[in-house]
Amino acid sequence: SRIQGALISLFDVERVEVLRGPQGTLYGKNSTGGAVKVVTRNPGDDNEASVEATVGSFGKREGKFYFGGQLGGAWSASLAGAITKTDGYVKDPATHHEYNDEDTKAVRGKLRYHPSDTFDAVLSLDYTKQDTGLTLGQPVSTLTRTDLVFGPVALYTPDPDQKYDFKTRTSFDPDQGQTLKHEGAALSLNWKLSDQWNLKSISAFRKLDSDSYIDIDASQFQLGDVLVDFRQKQASQELQLQYDNGSNLQAVYGLYYLRETVPSHQEAYADDLFALAGTPINFLRTIDDDLTTTTYAAFAHMNWEFVPSWTLAAGVRYSSDHKDYDRTTSTFWGAPFGALDETVAFTGNKRWNAWTPTVSLQKQLDPQTMVYASASRGFKSGGFNGRANSAPEVKSAEYNPEYVWTYELGMKWRSADNKLQANVAAFHSDYTDFQARVSEIQNPGSITPTFAFPVLNAAKLKMDGIEFEGAAVLGQGARVSAQVGYLDARYARFDDARLDPANPAYNPELHKHVPFSPKLTARLALTQSFTLGDGSAITVGGDYSYRTETWLSVDNYAALSQKAYSLVGLFGIYDSADSHWQLRAGVRNLADKVYKTDGQEFSSVGNIRTAYYGMPRNWYASVRYNF
Repeated sequence: SRIQGALISLFDVERVEVLRGPQGTLYGKNSTGGAVKVVTRNPGDDNEASVEATVGSFGKREGKFYFGGQLGGAWSASLAGAITKTDGYVKDPATHHEYNDEDTKAVRGKLRYHPSDTFDAVLSLDYTKQDTGLTLGQPVSTLTRTDLVFGPVALYTPDPDQKYDFKTRTSFDPDQGQTLKHEGAALSLNWKLSDQWNLKSISAFRKLDSDSYIDIDASQFQLGDVLVDFRQKQASQELQLQYDNGSNLQAVYGLYYLRETVPSHQEAYADDLFALAGTPINFLRTIDDDLTTTTYAAFAHMNWEFVPSWTLAAGVRYSSDHKDYDRTTSTFWGAPFGALDETVAFTGNKRWNAWTPTVSLQKQLDPQTMVYASASRGFKSGGFNGRANSAPEVKSAEYNPEYVWTYELGMKWRSADNKLQANVAAFHSDYTDFQARVSEIQNPGSITPTFAFPVLNAAKLKMDGIEFEGAAVLGQGARVSAQVGYLDARYARFDDARLDPANPAYNPELHKHVPFSPKLTARLALTQSFTLGDGSAITVGGDYSYRTETWLSVDNYAALSQKAYSLVGLFGIYDSADSHWQLRAGVRNLADKVYKTDGQEFSSVGNIRTAYYGMPRNWYASVRYNF
């Protein structure tokens, strides 16, 4: 339920499935934009084991292992683990300490009981621990102090023409980093009730503890430095009743429940944000909040081949999300402004319900070609602004659900000899009440910041796109694959007072671009394999990727955009004839491109805008042994 839970660094991933568009009529939690399914390997009848060691740039060293197989009788088990460390690729030029490093330990064990073809049970236990330094970016706008006598004072002004050199100052001590512990258990039970009916149960519990210092302004100044400490727990239960008549009709009926609690404590340090005639004024904000989310859902989906080669798929989901939120925030001012200390608190309690259907029609033109059309609705529940810091903000802290209708036309084709493959899809998405977190600028006519970060239901967002992916086997051992995507994302309406010409903060360019929506993305990959005389093989390859200009924040500022760029990678693989040994080496970001991947936009506090960058050119070499 938390994005941090998506961190995966194990050795038992079987496959990754990417599903586009609203999801929720087939399983589990709903989503509006799509789903990425990471499917891990279950232990079976075969005994297998692998170990791998990797070294690389920036002090990279990594070890992975996987062991799986029979325990006897109906029991089997597997154990996978990984330890990954790097020294970091961003350095504080004053202390020479390295940041943006990695230190992760992860393990997952599975126990399977499979006494017959009618029952299968898998218990999965996993644990991940991270202990790293800060993740640092670069300030891309002038950082400003508010002096109550002299007015705004520039503390740091970046050079827009200077390329980032991966050197960033920080106000935190080297031991003030980021720690995370993530652990969970899941029990999956499958009963074959008859030739046509199958019952599945998935019970899961997850726990995520995180203590992270974040230098939002990415400088030696204390303008927006924070500690975020939260303790999340979630329990979920899913039941699926699956039907297959062995011919032209398949269906699934499901119930889903999730309960999540997220108590947290935050501290914001800003001793350099205010001054009185040049003398800094200490400032601390503390935040304590507690969010409980309870989700109930029911869903159904069926595939019906109503005449030969024509299949109708239809589904519907009912979602009910209840959120109970408590928040208290306090400010503590240094002398002589202690009288300004205040505490603001509010409680929110709300339930949102939604019906989200999906329907598609597909036609099998021939054994190699299928065409389809689909429509589906997505729902993202409303909530409460976790950054409401003042009494006026508390009054408008609640925001509404977000909905999307997505329509798609597509074709999937494969040649008779399986050497050529092509998929193409055209889609249109129509969002209403799109949820957008923005940063309000300084109060007009006042030198003091607003500290305001409202969440707006920004009305209407539309997206049109075309995506193509293809692969071809060329000659002996050569394979080429390509992906091209075109996306036209725009706001049909954006309800923000700063777009009103009568507003003193009027800015017609503020929401001209939808963030993280490049017009064009493309990737081309080529591999060539050579079989040696002893039966071993060498594979060499490379890939080229490209994307056009990308904006990195909802509030559009040129400093938080990334111009069009491309990346190149190369690799080589040696596989021994007996398949026991594999050697791999490669280089990523061959041209050493400096490019932004994300941004923090907090201009209402110290004019903070911070960009984060992809890893510079780096190499790796690994050796793997399969038992």
